[in-house]
Order: sequence, then structure tokens, then C-alpha cells
Amino acid sequence: MAETIAFYNILGFKTTMTVPEEGNDFVWVMMMNGTVTFMFQTFESLADDLPKISRTDGASQLLYINLKDIKGFFEAIKNKVTVLKGLETTFYGATEFSIVDNNNYVLTFAEHEQ
Repeated sequence: MAETIAFYNILGFKTTMTVPEEGNDFVWVMMMNGTVTFMFQTFESLADDLPKISRTDGASQLLYINLKDIKGFFEAIKNKVTVLKGLETTFYGATEFSIVDNNNYVLTFAEHEQ
């Protein structure tokens, strides 16, 4: 969990809540950046309630995050993360780039023309 917190700090996310509330052995963390909120939870802490949740490697989802000033954000993080796809303008008018987080989840950031 500490590695996940550190990674998302690079992206500007701040920890808002944890379980337990103190210490370093968190099993659940809520992080926010502006209006975007992520909650991270260990597989072990979910085992009793949701035993079917498991993953050995890689991602089963892609997170698509809209933001403003995508070029500034990209410049601020591009040398601190693994960029899968650099800035590009799509056929539907969005400027996007994609990265992979420390847990192998793909995050695509986008800014749409107004």
C-alpha cells in the first residue's frame, strides 16, 4: 500500500482517510486530487466479504480521467512514471496520454476541447 500511496502522490493525489487511521500497515486508503477520488484496498482485507476478487498480474480495467491543463500535467509527471502513450489528439477531439501505475493499472488522462 505504501508504494501505491507514493505513486499517486506523484500524480498530485493526497491521502484523505486510511484504515487503520494511524501507522503504516494500511489495508484501505482513500486519496483525492480535485474531484477525483480513488479508494485502494488490499486483497487480504476483502477475502472474507468478496472472496472472488483476485488478480495475479496486470490490469482488468482502464481508468479514464478528465482534467484541465493536460499538457502541464504531462510535463510535470512524464519523467516520474511509466508513459505507455504520449500526448496525442484523438479523432474525437480529446488530447490524451496513458501511463501505468505501480500495480499495472492503465490510467488514461484526457482533456476535451470545449
